[in-house]
Amino acid sequence: MYLVLGKNGYLGNTFLKSSFAADKIIGIGRNDFDYYDSKLLASFIKTYKITAVINAAGFTGKPNVDACEKAKYECLRGNAVLPGIVREVCEDLKISWGHVSSGCIYSGRRSDGEGWNEEDEPNFSFRSHPCSFYSGTKALGEEVLDGAENCYIWRLRIPFNEERSPRNYLQKLLNYDTLLEAENSVSHLDEFVQKCVECFEKEVEPGIYNMTNPGSVTTRQVTEWMREEGVTDKKFQFFEDEEEFMSKAAKTPRSNCVLDTTKSEKAGIGMRPVEEAMRESMQKMVKAAAV
Repeated sequence: MYLVLGKNGYLGNTFLKSSFAADKIIGIGRNDFDYYDSKLLASFIKTYKITAVINAAGFTGKPNVDACEKAKYECLRGNAVLPGIVREVCEDLKISWGHVSSGCIYSGRRSDGEGWNEEDEPNFSFRSHPCSFYSGTKALGEEVLDGAENCYIWRLRIPFNEERSPRNYLQKLLNYDTLLEAENSVSHLDEFVQKCVECFEKEVEPGIYNMTNPGSVTTRQVTEWMREEGVTDKKFQFFEDEEEFMSKAAKTPRSNCVLDTTKSEKAGIGMRPVEEAMRESMQKMVKAAAV
């Protein structure tokens, strides 16, 4: 039986409702009990005979990472302290576990033009300014897990699918009046969850994995696909540059980056090409709207 921490969150809820894990996964949220208490967490794991833990809890800020600049205690606690607590419990009980991290600890591409791989040091963190407080805490969370036993670190990046959720990247693009043109790696949310679960089932070697759909997209590409697939006929507006975006729409710098997915592909947990996954999600959005 798998245990998901953060069952009420956007990501945790996706784990719980996934069809491939429905009969072997349970979740807990902060309203169930305080899983920051290592003794309580260990007791729960032993009582329910949990074989693997998935830490999908954390603090992202609502409606976006700007909120983390004012909620620094909660952000630091959720993204850097909690992973250390879960590590301690799982290592003491000698069970496998996974931590949902983020690709937001990078900016741009590497100097050679390639995407960032799992061995590259973060360049958008407290050790490499400027960065958002959110990105800084996510990078710190990975530092806390350096050398962790039987641990997967899954780097999620800009989740999307067909759901009309304010956390869905495709829905966000529809909701914003003006967009920032940027190139990014992105993750199909349901596919991400499936591949995370497969890490346990396939006994993939523990470690860090960039869990994004191979390739990258620009904001303009995605909006064009949305128009082509009939999701919208909206004429999207764009900021002139990042400077205008920062002055009019943001309080903290944003991570826009491309990740290399070679390692996950070789491990057998690679995802579909990004355009294929995005267009399918858009087509499902159109079908759902027609019902």
